[in-house]
Order: sequence, then C-alpha cells, then structure tokens
Amino acid sequence: MATLSSRIATTYAVILFSVYLSTGVASLGINYGQVANNLPPPERVLELLRSLKVTKARIYDTNPQVLTAFANSNVELIVTIENDMLGQLQDPQQALQWVSAHIKPYLPTTRITGIHVGNEVLNDQDSTLTDNLVPAMHSIHGALVQLGLDSYVQVSSPNSLAVLAQSFPPSAGSFDSKVSSVVYQFLQFLSATNSPYWINAYPYFAYKADPSRISLDYVLFNPNPGMVDPYTKLRYDNMLYAQVDAVAFAMMRMGFPEIEIRVSETGWPSKGDPDEVGATLQNAALYNMNLLRRQLKNEGTPWRPNARLEVYVFALFNEDMKPGPTSERNYGLFRPDGTMAYNVGLSALSTPSSTSTATISLTSSATKVKP
Repeated sequence: MATLSSRIATTYAVILFSVYLSTGVASLGINYGQVANNLPPPERVLELLRSLKVTKARIYDTNPQVLTAFANSNVELIVTIENDMLGQLQDPQQALQWVSAHIKPYLPTTRITGIHVGNEVLNDQDSTLTDNLVPAMHSIHGALVQLGLDSYVQVSSPNSLAVLAQSFPPSAGSFDSKVSSVVYQFLQFLSATNSPYWINAYPYFAYKADPSRISLDYVLFNPNPGMVDPYTKLRYDNMLYAQVDAVAFAMMRMGFPEIEIRVSETGWPSKGDPDEVGATLQNAALYNMNLLRRQLKNEGTPWRPNARLEVYVFALFNEDMKPGPTSERNYGLFRPDGTMAYNVGLSALSTPSSTSTATISLTSSATKVKP
C-alpha cells in the first residue's frame, strides 16, 4: 500500500511536470548547485531543464563548462562571483579583466542575464568583506558599461533575511543597524542601475526553530487562517510572502520603495537529522508543489499585489559534498542520477504551443537524465 508521503509526492510530481510541460512558468527559476562529486555533465543538465521547460537558472560560479554547454539554449543564467574575490574585484581594472575573461566571451550565445556579486555577504562576520561588497558591485557594473554589456547583464547580490532587525509583522520590517550603512549604499546602487534586490528566504528555517508556535500549514502554503498585519490590515496566508514584504517595508524605511524584490533561493529539505524538525519528503513535496501553484498565478505579495514575484527554487539536485547537517544535502528535486528525489516515475508528452495540461503517465522506473 502506498504511504501518505508517496501519494503526496506522486501528486506533486504530476502537477509540477504537467504544468511545466504544458505552459512553463515564466516567473520560476531553479538553482543549479554543483557541490557534489556525482552530478551529470552540464549538457545532460540542460536536457533536463529543457524537458521541464525551465528557462531560468542560477549557478554559484562562472563554470566555463556550464556556460559553454548552455550556449544557444533558451535558458537565462545568473552567475555568481565567489565571496573571496570581492577584495580583488573592487579594483576597476581587475573587474574589467574579470568580466572580459568570464562574461564577455560567452555573450550573447549564452544568455547571461545577471551577475551576483557574492552570496549573503552582509551576514558575514568579516567586516572587510562586507565593506568590499558595494565597491565590487560598482566596479563590475562599470566594466559591463565599458564593454557595452550593461544593457544585457544586471548586477546585484543576494542577502538572507538575517540582514533584518525585525521582520514581523511585515510592516515592521527594518534593517539591522549593524549593516544599515552598507545596506543604504547597496540600495543606492540597485536604484541607480534598476537592479533587483534578491533574497534567500527559507520558511523552513523559521519552522524548524520554533515548530510549537509556527503553523506548518502557514509555512507550506497549505490552507490556513493566516495572519493579519495589525498596521496595514493585509492578510498573509504564507510565510514566504510575509518575508518578502518585510524586506519591502525595510527598503521603504530607507527611502527606496521602488526596488523590485526577487527570491534567489527558497526550498525545503526532503531529509534531515533527528533534530531537524519538518525535514521530510512529505513537507518538501508540499512546499514545492504549493509554491509552483502560486507561481502559476503570476501573483504578487499582499503589499505589492501587481508586481509578479520571481522565485528561484533551491535546488535542482541533492548535493552530496555540502557540509553541515543532513538537510543541506537533500534540497534537490532530483538525485544526481537524474531520478526524481521523491522516487516517482513520469513520462510526458506535450507540444510547446499546448495550453492544456500535458498527458501524464506513471511508469515503473523513474525518468532519468543520462549520467
């Protein structure tokens, strides 16, 4: 007899893939992490993304194999500059050399649309690294301008919610005073270059930290009473949107109400250690299924209802070499051999012009990407 988890995972997979194969989701991307020793080559990864009609992906470096493999595809790529490079790249000449070597040779054949200068830099304990962030962003952008590439490639840097001193209720959102001066410069840059503010937002972490007080349905996008912000009177039926709006209010308090917010990472682990409450296959399936359903609506958050929220799911694969607790290695929608992490076999047929749900048939063996 099928377990509840397997039934939910099956439902999730059918919905996820039928939607992708019939319409695709313009506001949904995926993080393609590579901290593993058993992943398929980039060419096979591109085949997988194409089969899912995923047209947006983010990588955590500028791996030339990936950039070359994704040439002449319809997949937009965001690349990342590693944190330890920021000190060097705040120098305009070094930044010009870096862009000339790592970005220019691949454009426009490979659709590089964004450069993330570091990842969660503002949460780092190294104040020197934090101080280097905005100068490095200016230098990278300046290099793009000099090479005539700035109209194609945006420059930004993802932050976690730890940059906020307060996030609840959303209307009370404010930045931590310890980083507020750098944040102000950061927001000035984004405003001047019309670039988005990217956040890594994980309702899972909030639930794991306080499962007795935080509703699981609320963090999973399941039907629930939600919460009403006492100041705006807006109702929130999920934590992710509340987190995004907390950032919007924090930016507004600094005088930047117009900057677009995008979610660079969000996801849910399908496995965890005994003390990692909520890290289960069932919850991972529900979170990603419900997130996709919301993305299909092209909706915004309660505070910005007319601004479609762009979200990148973390992650494409389970990554066996990531350090930390078990959950860190189990965020993937797929295993490295190309089978679905939720152990569901699918085959699907659709046409690019189809506007109806694709035909789905369950098979005895999981659909795979050739290793």
